[in-house]
Amino acid sequence: MESEAGFLSTDKIIEVKGLTYCYSDGTKALEDINIDFYKGQFIAFIGQNGCGKTTFSKCLNGIFKPTEGKILVNGLDTALPRINKQLVENIGYVFQNPDHQLFNNSVYDEIAYAPRNLKLNEEQVRERVLVASKISGVSEGLFEEHPFFLVKGLRQRIAIASILSLKPRVIIVDEPTTGQDYKQSIEVMEFLKMLNEELGHTIIIVTHEMDIVAQYAKRVVVMNDGKVLTDGTVKEVFANPELLEQANVKPPQITRLAQALKSYGFKNNVISFDEMCEQWESRV
Repeated sequence: MESEAGFLSTDKIIEVKGLTYCYSDGTKALEDINIDFYKGQFIAFIGQNGCGKTTFSKCLNGIFKPTEGKILVNGLDTALPRINKQLVENIGYVFQNPDHQLFNNSVYDEIAYAPRNLKLNEEQVRERVLVASKISGVSEGLFEEHPFFLVKGLRQRIAIASILSLKPRVIIVDEPTTGQDYKQSIEVMEFLKMLNEELGHTIIIVTHEMDIVAQYAKRVVVMNDGKVLTDGTVKEVFANPELLEQANVKPPQITRLAQALKSYGFKNNVISFDEMCEQWESRV
């Protein structure tokens, strides 16, 4: 799959073939999804509430098992029994509310929990904790603190550190900016950008924040009624307001402004203020 810089890769890391998922009451949440994801991509799942994006992300992680079809993560079939130990070393999931995955009485034990489950010795565990906490911006001075007494931004970093301690290739983050102010949101997104660009992790975010998508994502998957409505680069997806309207999604304000001024020579795929200024300057 080819497009923007950083979007071209032939190293397939997730394969989704004919995925259908039904809840226990028979409700069909996902239907016949076929899509692949590649190493090093930064992907955003978008769509209105109830469209299936969070359910889809949990299927990728193996939290939910396909009702029909197959998901392969680095060649591992997520539906196989006793696959979880191998799976968590390949793909990690950070919940929208970090409190849903933090349950130890100290920051150190929280980050150490996963590698201990891998039966690593304590020296290996400590090495993973130190590396993961450093990458995540969690200082050693917090190791004895109880996670729930820390601010949400730190709790989210601890949750991410606990995932990083497993050294997964793919990291899924559900609503990374929800409940945070602008400064905290940018800090989280810059951190995810670093994981993607400097350390090579494939990043998948589930979000309603289109400005965040425009600024950080390279690929966008739009979901509607449990299906993939469209899939492409940020510019390709945001340049199609009619298609986005089907998913009840509005592109960023700057994109909508450019589209409203299309008759004056502005392109319909503008995704940043700088682009808008450049196009304005090219006209005068």
